[in-house]
Amino acid sequence: MKKALLLLSLSALSVAGYSQCNQKLALESSKTEYLDAAGTVQRTVDENSTLSIGTKDITIIPGGQTDHQMNGTIESVVSCAWSTPYKTGKTVLKAVFGDVSGDQKHATLTIEGKDGALTFLMEIDEFKDKKIRVSLSKFEEAK
Repeated sequence: MKKALLLLSLSALSVAGYSQCNQKLALESSKTEYLDAAGTVQRTVDENSTLSIGTKDITIIPGGQTDHQMNGTIESVVSCAWSTPYKTGKTVLKAVFGDVSGDQKHATLTIEGKDGALTFLMEIDEFKDKKIRVSLSKFEEAK
């Protein structure tokens, strides 16, 4: 009986944790950090940014400036595991961002919740020496 209850509880947790993995997400931040390849902060900017992540697309509006909006296509979900939805866990996505000139940038996007802190990290393959990390003030299912 105890094994059945444990199995049922674990199944419910994994479904709850996975349920956010196939949902549209709304993220907001108030601080952007620019890191070097080793993860050392090079500069910090206080700015309100928004991120919208769908099942196939992503939109990033840094500093609320729609003229700097970045649009991308999600190519794959590498991993998605949340023990406490929207609080503790990690999602890793692969995406491609295009610009008006037709150039494409390939990126690994990581959303992580750990020790009460939520972060979004963007690593662009074409710029190995630069990473962008934002501390999330909002992480929820988009309405």
